Amino acid sequence: MGEIAVPGSAANLGGGFDTLAVALRIYLRVRILEIVDDGGATLRVVSSRPVIDGENAIERAFARAVSMTGRQAPTVRVAVVSDIPMASGLGSSAAAVVAGLRVFERVTGPVPDSTLLAMARSIEGHADNAAAALLGGLTSVLEPEGGEPVGLRWHWPPDVHLIVGTPTAGLSTSHARGVLPASLDRADAVFNLQRVLAFVHALQAGEYGLLRESVRDRWHQPSRACLVPQLDALLALDDGAVLGAFLSGAGPSVALLARGEFERLEQVMRQMYERAGCPAVVRTLGVHYGTEIEAGALASANGGTA
Repeated sequence: MGEIAVPGSAANLGGGFDTLAVALRIYLRVRILEIVDDGGATLRVVSSRPVIDGENAIERAFARAVSMTGRQAPTVRVAVVSDIPMASGLGSSAAAVVAGLRVFERVTGPVPDSTLLAMARSIEGHADNAAAALLGGLTSVLEPEGGEPVGLRWHWPPDVHLIVGTPTAGLSTSHARGVLPASLDRADAVFNLQRVLAFVHALQAGEYGLLRESVRDRWHQPSRACLVPQLDALLALDDGAVLGAFLSGAGPSVALLARGEFERLEQVMRQMYERAGCPAVVRTLGVHYGTEIEAGALASANGGTA
């Protein structure tokens, strides 16, 4: 009856805390198994890989869409397969929420992107990963006071990939947020604002020499270093092929930006985790640009893994 694929994402991208994100070619897939036109307005996940304990974010998002739109909806049964590791800083939760909203659209009709983003924010608490999962590519979010969030798309050069290291021990977003300072020094705020603007400019203009400096951060990465294996070492990695390095979302995934030598950089990163005695998966991920992807392309879309 149809398959919906939603990309994972890397958020913050250095100093763009709760603002910047980029959609990645690693996917959560929902296959619609049955639609019962009974007015039940319910989505049920009948199977999932990996198995999800407790309330499913896909189901919760579908229910939120019913509540916020007031539309009549059928009972829908789906099967879910996700390649996005959970609690990894790669947007697994946002992808699940967006998947539930996309299923709702599939069975009731289109919903404006701004409304979908508002629904996702109401569940997630922030809109950055959801914007990337909804719109694809590099995104930023604007949240007007009293209004719906707006997702903005920016150019991401197709030759710039992310080499992502993901420790097998996950890290909850709530725990990672719990270590953040309650306030920021003015100089640190200015430091990050300068670099976020430089980061967006560097990608739009192809001035890649600016990337290493523009992904530096004083807002969240220093506080989270104690929770993220090899974060400091990877941020400091001195390799001519690395354009920049940053913590992906709340972690524990760490990403390197590069335009080539992907296999060698994967090996470098893998060896760093091995020397530290930290089991990790290392993969090269390209950027997902659209809002839809053909199901047949998914098998080869996830980049190299190790």
